[in-house]
Amino acid sequence: MGQIREIKDRISSIDNTMKITNAMYMISSTKMNNARRSLAATEPYFYALQDMFARVMRHLPEGFHHPYLDNREKRQQEGGLRRAIICVTADKGLAGSYNHNIIKLTEELLADHPNGMLFTVGEVGRQYFLQHHIEVDGEFHYTAQKPTLARARSIAFEMLDLFEEKKIDEVFIVFTSMKNSMETQCNMTQLLPLIRLNAKPFNQEEAMTAMGIQEDFELEPNASELLYNIVPDYLNGYIYSALVEAFCSEHSARMQAMDSANKNGQELLQELNIRYNRERQAQITQEITEVAAGAKARAQQLAAATRRKKLKKGVMPDANR
Repeated sequence: MGQIREIKDRISSIDNTMKITNAMYMISSTKMNNARRSLAATEPYFYALQDMFARVMRHLPEGFHHPYLDNREKRQQEGGLRRAIICVTADKGLAGSYNHNIIKLTEELLADHPNGMLFTVGEVGRQYFLQHHIEVDGEFHYTAQKPTLARARSIAFEMLDLFEEKKIDEVFIVFTSMKNSMETQCNMTQLLPLIRLNAKPFNQEEAMTAMGIQEDFELEPNASELLYNIVPDYLNGYIYSALVEAFCSEHSARMQAMDSANKNGQELLQELNIRYNRERQAQITQEITEVAAGAKARAQQLAAATRRKKLKKGVMPDANR
């Protein structure tokens, strides 16, 4: 009886857990769809901005120098560049290996540049680095769960200020993007300094874009002022896209984790139901056996009592004579 009660308690516990995992699956699905719609609504502007930025970079005059294009070669020769790393994790767990992969990649970057500065987006990453005694130079709270242009802009402006003040020499962002609905990948992208886009394009679409825009290009009022105006918007757009991609990837990973948990829960419930039925059937069989044995013993007891009465009635007359 005790074992049956224990199995029933486990079944009830798994049922309650599956209600939570199903709810988390539905919530993550809704949030991911909303985030992807938001990203799709802003992508045309950012794609146009990136295309225009690429055109500007290709038409910069030879020998042009700008603070955003400064590779800090002298600093590199003196003692190494100081790298700023923006690590984008989630605020919550239960998302499979999503947070682990990003943190692992960030640790590798920090190992290569021990004098780097670490900036975290997401509570999971912040707590991990603090627990492992890794200094966190900046924290952007409430951004992982609700990426907005305003929060992306604050990150971009802080990185630009640090770069212009030469407190950092490079800026990298580490985030997760979605290759498709079932697969994600970790990305590491350099934001600053900007690289001159005069190299060979990486794919056919970029190649066609580069070949199709060969007209004369005039920069007004001048190239330096133009970069000062468009680079903050460019970085803001890229960071916002990275935050939304990471947000979508987080909920995609959580959906897969919850779906896997639901499947495992159903398999476990099936096994426990089989065990429960077997134990219950064994208990019923034992109860029937006990009832039958009790009835048989009672019948034997009644038969013995009847025989005794008959024998007693047959002996009493002899005793009176």
